[in-house]
Amino acid sequence: MKKKWWQKAVVYQVYPRSFQDSNGDGIGDLAGVLQRLPYIKKLGVDVIWLNPVYKSPDKDNGYDISDYRDIQPKFGDMKIFDKLLSEAHRLGLKVVMDLVVNHTSDQHEWFKESRKSIDNPYRDFYIWRDGQDGQAPNNWGSYFGGSTWKYDEATKQYYLHLFAEGQPDLNWENPEVREQVWELMRFWLDKGIDGFRMDVINFISKPEGLPDAPNPENAEYGDVEPMVADGAKLNDYLREMNDKVLSKYDVMSVGEMPSSKPEDAVQYTGLDAGELNMVFQFDHVTLAFNDDPRLGKWNDKPVNLVDLKRALSRWQLALDGKGWNSLYWNNHDRARAVSRFGNDSPEYRERSAKMLATTLHMMQGTPYIYQGEELGMTNAHFTDLKQYQDIESLESYHQIVEKEKLTDHATMMRYLATESRDNARTPMQWDDSVNAGFTAGTPWLELNKNYREINAAKELQDEDSVFYFYKKLIDLRHKSDLIVYGDYRELDPEDEEVFAYKRHYEGKTLLVISNFTAKDVTRSYDSETKKTLLLSNYDDDLGTKFRPYESKVYVY
Repeated sequence: MKKKWWQKAVVYQVYPRSFQDSNGDGIGDLAGVLQRLPYIKKLGVDVIWLNPVYKSPDKDNGYDISDYRDIQPKFGDMKIFDKLLSEAHRLGLKVVMDLVVNHTSDQHEWFKESRKSIDNPYRDFYIWRDGQDGQAPNNWGSYFGGSTWKYDEATKQYYLHLFAEGQPDLNWENPEVREQVWELMRFWLDKGIDGFRMDVINFISKPEGLPDAPNPENAEYGDVEPMVADGAKLNDYLREMNDKVLSKYDVMSVGEMPSSKPEDAVQYTGLDAGELNMVFQFDHVTLAFNDDPRLGKWNDKPVNLVDLKRALSRWQLALDGKGWNSLYWNNHDRARAVSRFGNDSPEYRERSAKMLATTLHMMQGTPYIYQGEELGMTNAHFTDLKQYQDIESLESYHQIVEKEKLTDHATMMRYLATESRDNARTPMQWDDSVNAGFTAGTPWLELNKNYREINAAKELQDEDSVFYFYKKLIDLRHKSDLIVYGDYRELDPEDEEVFAYKRHYEGKTLLVISNFTAKDVTRSYDSETKKTLLLSNYDDDLGTKFRPYESKVYVY
């Protein structure tokens, strides 16, 4: 394997809106990120991934971009961005930007032109279709509820939007669209950024003829994901992107790819494929879907450990020596890891947060830490619908409770408290002062009420904190080729309580054992082998006994 810098790197994801406000308007900004760079550097990571900071009307918190070459005024301007980039580089930190090119905002100049007339030069930048008997062109359902089609009175046609109405999908069949994307990528790479995280990039190749989606439950709309994920021309588009842009720079690229399978990812991330470096797969974060497929992600079921191990091991085994994994528990679109996969009670929160970190960071791939994860931040557990701002959460509530009446208010509120994206977006908890040190104003989204107990200032004073545990994990990865490059072998995949696996590299073995329960368990793996304890989230080693959420790493 030809070794690349991004294989040994650890990435820290910053959601700027919720990271640090510098001017008291309640919204995090680039000056706030700049202010907190020493904190990120102290953690020991190598790369900062910035969620979108481009100009946007904010229909979907910046994922609806109206100008790819300008900064959202709420976040600052290009001058402060350039200063942030320069200072990050001075500290030895790389910066990766979000690339959102499946769709734009309906306020983008391309779309404003496109909707003027059916013969406008920009008409073919987007996907326009005639309706059928006064109805939408097909039965596709939007990720945010309702149809994926919006009727435009001016030209008497519908445009496609997989997400919000204000996010029309680009037509990648048009070579001019692709060339415009290459140009905007070069704009940022020439500024000196160090790569891209690509939003739903495996949706850009739509099926020929746009046929109806499967709809086995007879719901109002069909399931669009099987229709748009990993389309027939995706490899062609990604190879063209690599050939025209990415291969010209020493940067990292990661594609967000819902529904992609390991065999697909081998094509996208293959060491000689000439496409992307790695993908974000969704298998392990979409395990606890509702038994009623019409409800999809909305549920409050605990994640089954056997299923979780199967999902993660499947990717570890499939990509070993062929491609490269990204490793993550949560992000701006996912509930907090310790609440979803661990135990966020005061008794076990820290222990289970460390256990989850160990389990993931000892695998093969590039780890991603979402802001606050290194503190063991938890779900917000909001109790009032008015506390939510996420468009997906609010539209889903409207569709599921009010329109289709698939469940009641109380049940849906439990589901939101478990799965809403706002759980990840509550402001960063810096200290125990008013608004957790995030803002001097009124925060754009309500803070998690536990910020006085869980905050960065408190953890930086405690050598046994979750923060310093993450720092140890990062230091170990930087020093160990075994952790970075070793192969992977799962142990006891049907064990419902313990996640154990081995890594092998150049004659050395790593043994990772994690108890995912709140009780004592006994397990033995190579008990006769003389091994050294490399890391644990307890102060002592009781051998084959594993206490609640205990995680141990041995090397021999």
